[in-house]
Amino acid sequence: MKTLIIIPSRLSATRLPGKPLLKINGLSIISHVFKKAIDANIGEVFVATEDQEIVDDVNQNGGQAVLTSSKHKTGSDRIYEALKIIGKSDIELVMNLQGDEPLMNIDDIKNLHQRMIKTKSIIGTLASKINDKEFYKKENIVKVITKESFETSNFPEAANFTRKSDDFAKNTYHHLGIYCYQIETLKKYISLDQSHNEIKNKLEQLRALDNNIKINVALAKETSLGVDTEEDYVAIKKIMEYKSG
Repeated sequence: MKTLIIIPSRLSATRLPGKPLLKINGLSIISHVFKKAIDANIGEVFVATEDQEIVDDVNQNGGQAVLTSSKHKTGSDRIYEALKIIGKSDIELVMNLQGDEPLMNIDDIKNLHQRMIKTKSIIGTLASKINDKEFYKKENIVKVITKESFETSNFPEAANFTRKSDDFAKNTYHHLGIYCYQIETLKKYISLDQSHNEIKNKLEQLRALDNNIKINVALAKETSLGVDTEEDYVAIKKIMEYKSG
């Protein structure tokens, strides 16, 4: 199956403006994510952004970027516009890799891709086990509740996504910022209005569940923290500098 990885990214993040261009080991966060996507080796990789500075940074670091509208409400809408600009007609799967997850494990990206092909699922995502009780309290860490545990299914359906959660609630995992869509499903998804749930919780994946579009979840080997705040940036920078030291 022919797959494209598109990484949505923008400078105007509310909690940490300019975060895609913050440097770790001399390279911007967005270029770290781009290189991870390339290393996964599942298809061509593009960054989709509304900011010329991001396009320039990605190009300078050997990547490909597409300039999109600044009017998009979600990353999926941006990805769909980029897909039209790129104009490849033989693509069957689109991987949406969040531009602020430089710690994403390459094997986890590959595993999600393989499960999508094997099961012919329409949307897939990743989650990891929660070992830190503090995660349940943090609203910037999104949780996914699956219909079955990973002990009984290796690609269970998502029942819900939430920012708040009880400690160690049943089948609750840390949701990672990655989606894989069949092209037709992405097309259908972005044609739907934003749902009340989605707007209230600021979670675009709830639009799919509210419209009976199934999302399957694969278990990631590693937890991947996104850069959402200054504190996240400092923590992730430390981890990545230590790994490369």
